[in-house]
Amino acid sequence: MMKEPLTVTALNKYLKYCFDHDENLQDVYLKGEISNFKHHTSGHFYFTLKDEFSQIDAIMFLKNARNVQFEVKDGLQVLVKGYVSIYLQGGSYQIYVESMTPYGLGDLYLRFQQLKEKLFKEGLFDPIHKKPIPKYPKRIGVITSPTGAAIRDIITTIERRYPLCEVILFPTLVQGENAKDDIVRNIIKANKTPGIDVIILGRGGGSIEDLWCFNEEEVARAIFNSKIPIISAVGHETDITIADFVSDLRAPTPTGAAELAVPNKVDLLRLLEQRKDYLNQIISSRLNLHYQNLRKLRSSYVFISPHRIYEQHYLKLDRLYANLDKHSPKNYLTHLQESLNSKFNRLNYAFERVYTSLNNSFSQLINKLELVNPLNVINKGYALVKKDDKAVTSVNDVIINDKISLYLKDGNLECEVLSKEVKDYDRKDI
Repeated sequence: MMKEPLTVTALNKYLKYCFDHDENLQDVYLKGEISNFKHHTSGHFYFTLKDEFSQIDAIMFLKNARNVQFEVKDGLQVLVKGYVSIYLQGGSYQIYVESMTPYGLGDLYLRFQQLKEKLFKEGLFDPIHKKPIPKYPKRIGVITSPTGAAIRDIITTIERRYPLCEVILFPTLVQGENAKDDIVRNIIKANKTPGIDVIILGRGGGSIEDLWCFNEEEVARAIFNSKIPIISAVGHETDITIADFVSDLRAPTPTGAAELAVPNKVDLLRLLEQRKDYLNQIISSRLNLHYQNLRKLRSSYVFISPHRIYEQHYLKLDRLYANLDKHSPKNYLTHLQESLNSKFNRLNYAFERVYTSLNNSFSQLINKLELVNPLNVINKGYALVKKDDKAVTSVNDVIINDKISLYLKDGNLECEVLSKEVKDYDRKDI
């Protein structure tokens, strides 16, 4: 049975999925010769990367192309890093280049790039971890070769700029197979030496092989873990090592490191002169202010006629006596007693009025109650009729043989209804 055919788009999408999920194609280092190079107006690089037997299309987008620090042209041997994927519309696979360097430095440069990327991802280059360099260090530790030009340049520069600072040399191998272990050991040793304020780590210039010990991972981590700030001073200004990225401050040369580590005594003396002039101005201004205040005090009436001070106090004392008499407790108590008597009289008067008013109201209510008292009606010959403790007000409230009670002025009667007759009485019949 024939399979259902795929569309070209479906096939290309599937192949792109395979490419994009293959880990071996996501972090590819590739070396080769550039041909058919085109720098598009958009800023992207389009080119072919080839060797003796094969070739592959390549593209480098603007965001990555702007980081290329050399002229890209046909015939140039380069080392690129990127990922391989399929261009969906064209159905062709190509490498998407993320970084590019001229090829010719061999495996060392590749190791440099890989370690740089690894440490960057771990955050060892993050500025947040950079420790500040002390402004006025007392002791500087120098990790370098005791016989190289670097230590002489550093000592000479520090003695010229800031002779108050003490330089402590930690003799170190800065080239060769054992150099990295020696550098790490002396960084740890410097951190354990009391009083070290800053460390200068470096050496003079050389080839990438000569400087390679400063590109070792162990050295980078020792610099990062140092509790004392480290200034890197490796090679010349154009030489870049991993140590430069991890250290707290990078100097272009050992001499530059010494200049960054200490202040200039000429600048300090100039600053001291400025501070001296400033202090003299402040002192002069303060003295002048106090002199003016003294002149005012000397011309004050206190010094000319000191008895006036006592006159003022005498006047104040007389006023205090007057106020004391005015606010005497005896006068205050007398006033309170009078107020209390007045309020007591007012209270008695109000009580009499309220009592009389309430008594009259009570008498009126008694009289009104007497008028509606049912016993008064009974005394006139009427009776109160109840059935089951409820008042009977109509013949319709009872039936024949009902038991009813009659309440008279001198007693009660228990009766039985023998007959009943409904009548419409008029007042004239009563």
